[in-house]
Amino acid sequence: MAQRTERADALRNREAVLAAADALFAASDSPHSVSMDDIATAAGVGKGTLFRRFGDRAGLIGAVIASRLEPVQQAVREAQDAATSSPRQRVLDLLDASLRFKIENRSLMSAAEDAGLGSPYQAEHYGWWHDILRETLAQVPGVPAADFTAHALLAAIRADLVAHLIDSQKMTPEALRSSLAAYVGTVLGDGSDPSGTHKEA
Repeated sequence: MAQRTERADALRNREAVLAAADALFAASDSPHSVSMDDIATAAGVGKGTLFRRFGDRAGLIGAVIASRLEPVQQAVREAQDAATSSPRQRVLDLLDASLRFKIENRSLMSAAEDAGLGSPYQAEHYGWWHDILRETLAQVPGVPAADFTAHALLAAIRADLVAHLIDSQKMTPEALRSSLAAYVGTVLGDGSDPSGTHKEA
């Protein structure tokens, strides 16, 4: 019974920390200004709890990103499973969903890179986007290398590029989404397969 209570307390602490961190990052103009002490105080836990549960600041930021991304991933899965539109349209929808998430969370995504999460290509969420995009691209006629094309298209919406275009170049989110759709449309072509056969990659 004591062990079960301890696990329940640990889960509550984790949820409290994630909720506090999410709220502080959302309210801050710069995630860099939010300290581990701030998060521990807001969550009502000791600073040591943060390091035991998440390892370091990078681990905590990664957990907050994963928490924010979870409902987006669920919505994407449901839309993909429904398959009410063409594979080409689903590719456009996938990339638009990823772009919108990065626009809304660009400061936090940048903070994650600065905190030392390493190469974005090693991040779990990148692997998830790449896998589902590759699988959908493989269903689009005329796409010869779905794996590479998935990487190339995701490179067009890197978090640092999104932040640069919106914050430095003053590009509106609507203009960025429209430009992405036009670019993806060019990459995918008109949907015909010039070879007469469709190869999945």
